[in-house]
Amino acid sequence: MQKPFELTPNELQNRLDEMVEVTISNLVSEFLLMPMGEGFIKYPDFRSAYEVLKRQTSVFTNFSESVIARALRENSRVLGVLRAILGMTSPEWAELARTELNSDITQGAARTLDRKCRDIPDYISAMDSRYQAQLDRAKKAGKSVKRSKSLERIDALVKVAVQYIIQGAPEAVDDIIHRLDKFDTKTGIDSVQYAAKENIPYAVLLYERYLGRPFACHRDAVSELVGEVMENAVEERLRSAGVTYRKTKRAERIPGFGIAPDFCIPDEVNPVAVIEAKITSDDGTARDKVTRIKELETQRNKHVESGRASYEVIACIDGRGFRERREDMRQLLLRLSGKVFTTATLSHITTHTRIKGFVSL
Repeated sequence: MQKPFELTPNELQNRLDEMVEVTISNLVSEFLLMPMGEGFIKYPDFRSAYEVLKRQTSVFTNFSESVIARALRENSRVLGVLRAILGMTSPEWAELARTELNSDITQGAARTLDRKCRDIPDYISAMDSRYQAQLDRAKKAGKSVKRSKSLERIDALVKVAVQYIIQGAPEAVDDIIHRLDKFDTKTGIDSVQYAAKENIPYAVLLYERYLGRPFACHRDAVSELVGEVMENAVEERLRSAGVTYRKTKRAERIPGFGIAPDFCIPDEVNPVAVIEAKITSDDGTARDKVTRIKELETQRNKHVESGRASYEVIACIDGRGFRERREDMRQLLLRLSGKVFTTATLSHITTHTRIKGFVSL
């Protein structure tokens, strides 16, 4: 079956509806695969932190701020386990601390602490060691020293978490459900103890909750990396063909380009082709991506009108979001003369575009 990039402009116009269906049929739903990113915690690491908290609290029977602080010094990832028991996001947890304890922790600060504790298992231990060293020096000099903002904010998060986990969910109200009305927090700390002592895989439950729906929280965290899956695939294709290219950085500004494409072949000074690589599973986001690609085509036309040499605008797209945008796909195929590629057809990008003039391998 022919693809849109294999047709002449007249053939594409006459078979446009067919080519829309062909392109859409080649789209794949990328939601089953996502990049791990630098901050992803694998289950064995999460389980290790859970076991630290379980051991330090004697299976949650000694659930106090001081004991949890000790567990955090042993493994900073205990903070993520504690958050999973609460069943909250970092910003929500911060808001709880601000409301209940008048803490100055912001949503951004909560996210930063969460990430650092996730990335560096001894993050809190190292901070506490520095504070203790400063405290010792200050005592010898007859001076005082304040705890760092990060340690104070962690203290606030722990304090409010202990408070809410111990008390559990309040009495149910018609048509309203409390966030702590969960299997392991409904009746307070007794619920947590039961979940940890009985033969249920409590660490598995918490890990799934930590990932969210599952994996939703992680997906949010790496949302910017999802698009890089297609960018990486395009870059590998160009590299393997020996094509000279310039890959732009995120939000980079290029002289002469109001909108910078993801790739310029061979460069941005005198491009023969530019590529925009996008993946999305949401139709609203897909609309925005299509708009951006069409703006690149409009920008190309303005360049031609101003006397610059013409270049091809190529779209490399995938994800179920584009499947819902049939009219947008029609316009995209027409405006790019069929130069729309998916993961399934990406192997043709170096043979059915002007990029073929730069293939050297």
